Amino acid sequence: MKTATLTETKNRLSALVDQVRHGETVLILDRGRPVARLVSVLAEESSSAEGRSARLERKGILRRASASKSADLFDKPRPKAHRDGSILKALLQERREGR
Repeated sequence: MKTATLTETKNRLSALVDQVRHGETVLILDRGRPVARLVSVLAEESSSAEGRSARLERKGILRRASASKSADLFDKPRPKAHRDGSILKALLQERREGR
């Protein structure tokens, strides 16, 4: 949660409203004490699971499946881990390769 003093809020209201529009919550302080909170009116929508999914999809973080899952998805055997396998090594390798 972002914080702003009354003076900052007065001087930068448009920028703060822009941040709130994009999901940020701003706590407004008067002499170090919280007095108000700027919250998007769309916050109720984004607090539901469907709203969160839609928000993540708009940001490009999430991509919905284009096809339905196969019926035997959970019947297939899980892949075996390599003996010297490491999740951290795999993630670092993916980053180096730019994936």
